[in-house]
Amino acid sequence: MNNKSLNMAEGPILPLLLQMSWPSIATVLVVNVYYLIDAFWLARLSSNALAALTISLPIQVILGGVGVGTGLGAGSYAARMFGAEENRKARQTAGQVFFLSAVLGALFISLGMAGPDLILTYFGATTEILPLSRRYLLTLLPGVPFLFLIMMASNLFRAEGRPHLVMYCALMTSAVSGILDPILIFGWGPFPRLGIEGAAMAAVISQISGAALAFYFLRQKSSKYQLKWHYLRPDYRIILSIYSTGFPSMIINLVLSLGMLLHNHVLGGYSNLAVATLGIVSRMSGLVMIPLYGIGHGLMPMVAFSEGANLPVRLMEAVAIAVKISFAIAMVCFLIVEAFAPAIATLFSDDMELRRLTATALRINFLILITAAPSLMWINMFIGLGQGKAAMVLLVGREILFLIPFLWLLPPWFGINGVWMAQPLANAIAFLFILYWAKRQYRMFDSLIHEKT
Repeated sequence: MNNKSLNMAEGPILPLLLQMSWPSIATVLVVNVYYLIDAFWLARLSSNALAALTISLPIQVILGGVGVGTGLGAGSYAARMFGAEENRKARQTAGQVFFLSAVLGALFISLGMAGPDLILTYFGATTEILPLSRRYLLTLLPGVPFLFLIMMASNLFRAEGRPHLVMYCALMTSAVSGILDPILIFGWGPFPRLGIEGAAMAAVISQISGAALAFYFLRQKSSKYQLKWHYLRPDYRIILSIYSTGFPSMIINLVLSLGMLLHNHVLGGYSNLAVATLGIVSRMSGLVMIPLYGIGHGLMPMVAFSEGANLPVRLMEAVAIAVKISFAIAMVCFLIVEAFAPAIATLFSDDMELRRLTATALRINFLILITAAPSLMWINMFIGLGQGKAAMVLLVGREILFLIPFLWLLPPWFGINGVWMAQPLANAIAFLFILYWAKRQYRMFDSLIHEKT
């Protein structure tokens, strides 16, 4: 197993960006396959079991927002410290991740156990599926601290130039869960039949396994973190630095989730087919966004390291290459969808009306790719620079100032197509603000370059 860290200070940018990005792309694919396998086995158990799993998804989105947001803050700070050769502060960041995983995990376990029925009912659990949902949630809760640790450690691995370790942890988690799911759900061999609790138990065991592997990697001699027990003592200055970037990222994830819920609400006023169409469009968009998110994940620590090392030329070159690559991928995907939208729609359903709605929705909604690709790279640039507040203002502003009003204003004029138009239009307007802010940052880099020369 190669644990050598990538050198982010020297060498060609493009190969480094690809080396930083592809493990993230593979990781997202693995995680998506894991979710599909989980849904597959529970669907074979019963439709109510699958519904109970679906009810828990918003809770998992919230957990993901907290874990990923904290991890982004920790990764950005650690990469900047490595770049500035403040290695002790970077190593202490790894210790804070363990502390934060434990504290946040305990907080969410307490909240979940205090009022599971209230939480699940709020997210849509009916009287029929509430008992199943409760059993799933209560069994799942002990794994939350380990889930947080995996999410946060993943960003630490990227920060030290070992993104392949993120993929190994994801593979471990998914493989353990994939093996245990049918065994514990249906009681294969000597194991008892646990039903939906078996799926939750498989998830907890897999999260413990992934967290243990992450701990092993951080303790290796080849790791830049050289984790020591005294690094686990809370350092509130480092924690504040983590959340100066991480907290805005958490808000971004939560607001984006709110936008998804609002889409569901608006489309529910048309028909169940309209909601089903959104599900298809979301899955197709998610598939296309995997490489774009992967490139963004690879770019962020490169920006942070270059910022810490005072290498503005290298930083700007990395961002420029990431923007070009992501835009090329987005354009290819956009053109394919525009040309083959009806054929793509046939893959998901035999219902002619659903096919028609899906083809139209794909063609309109995928216009978002043209502006989303460069916007995503610039947002990751801001996060890498530790400017989490700027990223939050730009993305939350898009949702609140543009998307929500468009979802209210466009449907009366354009019907259901107005719903599909809302996101591309909101993103196009937000793109102009993100571009302005990115150019403003570029001018600051130019000033630094002139000062150095």
